[in-house]
Amino acid sequence: MPKGTLFLIPVPLAENSVEKVLPMMQIQLINKVSTYIVENEKTARHWLKSMELKTPQSELKIHVYGKHSERNDIAIYFNELEAGENVGLMSEAGCPAVADPGSEIVAEAHRRNITVVPMVGPSSILLALMASGFNGQSFSFHGYLPIDKAQRSKRIKELESLSEKFRQTQIFIETPFRNNQLLEELLKSCHGRTRLCVACNLTAEDEQIISRPVEQWRKMKIDLHKKPVIFLLLK
Repeated sequence: MPKGTLFLIPVPLAENSVEKVLPMMQIQLINKVSTYIVENEKTARHWLKSMELKTPQSELKIHVYGKHSERNDIAIYFNELEAGENVGLMSEAGCPAVADPGSEIVAEAHRRNITVVPMVGPSSILLALMASGFNGQSFSFHGYLPIDKAQRSKRIKELESLSEKFRQTQIFIETPFRNNQLLEELLKSCHGRTRLCVACNLTAEDEQIISRPVEQWRKMKIDLHKKPVIFLLLK
């Protein structure tokens, strides 16, 4: 029996943005798939509803792979795929398997010779890079920086040095309630001529993307508290 296909289904980054960021083909696809592997069940069901899912939600099979779920036996996610059923993989926001534990599911699918098909959709990392005006030929995403203040300052200086050495854009994120503290540390630790881009609430109605040298940022006031933000550095 042929195996099913694992479809990597991006999720919108902001409310009321489905039509703006997702192609019709993807909206049609979700009505042909009834089994999903998701990072967060509540979030996944919300977005499936917003993407005009016609299948009653009670008929969906939802497997949760999020960081708080048990992943000791990853085989449980593959029963339907091995039986020939197509399955959708969704993260909490944006593209699955990018800065997302779903990469473990994709890696296992390849080990099992299951076809993996990525769907078009929003990636906050790429959207921020596109809008930054920074080097898009060479860039590196680092995820979260250290929480400890001294270690975080050290890491920022390391990233600034890497950016200067390789002329490479450095991209990173922070937990929304610590955004303002990270911005403060960036302005304190970085050289005045280093360029900093802050991309906030991407694809939302109040989207804000500001790209300036640090010396100009030091004269500005902006509140990033509890907002989804991507930070980019280039020296």
